[in-house]
Amino acid sequence: MKLKKFNFKIVNSTNDLAIQIIKNTNSKSGFIIAEKQKKGRGQYGKKWTSFKGNLFVSIFFQVNIVKLSLKDLTKINCFLTKKLLSNFYKGEITIKEPNDLLINNMKISGILQETLSKPDQTFIIVGIGINLIKSPTIKNYLTTNLFDLTGVKITPNKAALKLKKIYETFIPMFPKFNIKNLDRNLK
Repeated sequence: MKLKKFNFKIVNSTNDLAIQIIKNTNSKSGFIIAEKQKKGRGQYGKKWTSFKGNLFVSIFFQVNIVKLSLKDLTKINCFLTKKLLSNFYKGEITIKEPNDLLINNMKISGILQETLSKPDQTFIIVGIGINLIKSPTIKNYLTTNLFDLTGVKITPNKAALKLKKIYETFIPMFPKFNIKNLDRNLK
């Protein structure tokens, strides 16, 4: 599956932009990347701090044919994000349910999933934020970034291209995923 790429300098939120694209166009899938978000958000309406140089993307596609719950889709999206991170970091990456990825018990990534329905079509929007070069300060929650962990600057574009390729490979497999064997499914 090929995802149409949408590049933006500054947006309010990549997920909000995905919702607009779905509502106002005939696009069936897409990959939105922004250099900066003014109103990035996480789960339960929490603010997502969006430092320039970090990765902010939203992927959207139809899920009518996918017979997985939103909870199972969250697990898959966490594993796909973990797959991306493992390209840059060789240590242990853990998933803190429902939607955070941690390295050394510090948050490096968060995922916000939303669904949107149109007549005869249901879409999933997967917003992914990854701290590539700078970590936000979150009360009672430790954070980290790939630059601090590896000493290597990874550009948002490089990370986005790898993530896009991962999703283009795995979206067609979503209907066949065995959620109990995710590690095996995602090799």
